Amino acid sequence: MKFLKFSIGTIFILFVTFVISVVVALFTMGDPITQGRPILWTIWYMAALLIVCMGLYDFSPLTNHKVKRVLGWGVLSGVLVFASVKGYYMYQDHLKIEERGVELIDYQPFTNSERLAKLNHPTSVSFVNGVPRLDGATALYPMYASFVEAVYPNSGTYDPYNDQVSKVVSTTTPEAYSRLMNNQTDLIFVAGPSDRQLQVAKQKDVSLHMTPVGREAFVFFVHEDNPVESLTMEQVRGIYAGDIRNWKEVGGSSETIRAFQRPEDSGSQTALQKMMGERKLMAAPVEDVPEGMGGIIQQASSYRNHKNAIGFSFRYYATEMVNDHKIKLLRIEGIEPTVKTIQDGSYPLTSEFYAVTTEEKAEQYDAFLAWLGSDDGQALVEKTGYVRLK
Repeated sequence: MKFLKFSIGTIFILFVTFVISVVVALFTMGDPITQGRPILWTIWYMAALLIVCMGLYDFSPLTNHKVKRVLGWGVLSGVLVFASVKGYYMYQDHLKIEERGVELIDYQPFTNSERLAKLNHPTSVSFVNGVPRLDGATALYPMYASFVEAVYPNSGTYDPYNDQVSKVVSTTTPEAYSRLMNNQTDLIFVAGPSDRQLQVAKQKDVSLHMTPVGREAFVFFVHEDNPVESLTMEQVRGIYAGDIRNWKEVGGSSETIRAFQRPEDSGSQTALQKMMGERKLMAAPVEDVPEGMGGIIQQASSYRNHKNAIGFSFRYYATEMVNDHKIKLLRIEGIEPTVKTIQDGSYPLTSEFYAVTTEEKAEQYDAFLAWLGSDDGQALVEKTGYVRLK
């Protein structure tokens, strides 16, 4: 009889715990690291403790008073577990460098933004058949927003986050390519396409027209306290192939290297894949992220500023992060990524970024594309913080 009672009680506790966990997961999906996990772990810990105490009460010679004492100490330890886990994940979240290195609203055209690069004279560009819809990489938005203020009319909506009504938005590189190929936008400012994006364009019978706009450096960065200052190309490839796993192998301290990656088809992940050449890229570090009704998916972890971590991005984007997150850019082959080394090509990981449209629309926007390479267009590229073509 006691065993039946204990079994029914256990099933009931597990069922209630599961229901509570689903509710907690739904309400903490927006902040899974600092809220969801500590709460869920504590709930299941308390459920297990309750089952143990129920078993002690039914089958142990312990008195009711002693069972209550066990339960009391268990509750106290549960609070300590919650506080410890919560603190750990809050610390982890504090270390995380967010994917968006800039607050786009600070660069919105025609808002008297002091951060937006500007010309001190009017331009000759005009649009006969309406202005093109623009999209692009997050880090390139400050640049093409300055183009908009220079040549677009001061009318309409230019909210960077509202792609339903705004003609000028930033939805990230992968989404921008997708929207271009689905005729949801006309012109995007991005790094060169990945192999997969080229394959999708071919499947959709879309020919991409790419106009170079400026030059940028692909950079790697570490915590400022990491003693490593420079890596060779072969060392970087070795790290991201998984062949070099400890910093002492490249002149650093004896710590395991945690090499973070970016989302698939993002501009910087594509640059990494191209840099690897024939070397196979190792699997990215992953973390569980809640999705939908309490399920989880595994995603590539975005960069966390641990002393044993290495991450990558483009120079402008990484420089935006340096101010708040105590990282330093590594020299590659002993060359520091500067405007001079990017312009003369001595920094080995230098590439152009593009204004990309389709071949069928290229003629329609030919004057604007030509203006991007003019003195005015290149001046705005430089004033934003990128490197002009010449």
